[in-house]
Amino acid sequence: MAPIKKKSIFNAKDLIAYFLVAGTGAVIQLISSSLIQDWFDISWSASIVPSYMVGFVVGFILTKLFAFDARKSNQTRREMIKFFMVALISLAVTQLFTVGSFTLATKVLGFEIYKLKLPFSRKEVNVTEMGSYLTGMGFSFVSNYILHKTFTFKSTGFYNRLKVLIR
Repeated sequence: MAPIKKKSIFNAKDLIAYFLVAGTGAVIQLISSSLIQDWFDISWSASIVPSYMVGFVVGFILTKLFAFDARKSNQTRREMIKFFMVALISLAVTQLFTVGSFTLATKVLGFEIYKLKLPFSRKEVNVTEMGSYLTGMGFSFVSNYILHKTFTFKSTGFYNRLKVLIR
């Protein structure tokens, strides 16, 4: 009998699929962040959490259906709970690296805040904030990929132990 070949955590098929799914979620998160800032007149840093929650819902659906071949796993509730746990970690990573990189760039390194007027629009984009937000999302992408691949969409026994603790 041939030995079972273990899949690499960074195999090309899963990584490309996850990149496309996460990219879609990132675009939705950026758009919702901009809309939330406009509608509720809040700062970009205050819009990170609510826009992340919008991205969370879209992200779960897209990740389950397309990224890790979990469409027919019949474990949706289990995966949703694990996805939520990973999302909380990821939210902290996003917030930490977004605010941290902005602070590093503007206060420690002394970079100016750069704004760019969008063509055919009256709106300006704060490029410094956007760059910081993309930095936070980049770190979040890496942690999400690893955690979803090794925890969320993989049977680890964690969910069964959690159910026993809750009962």
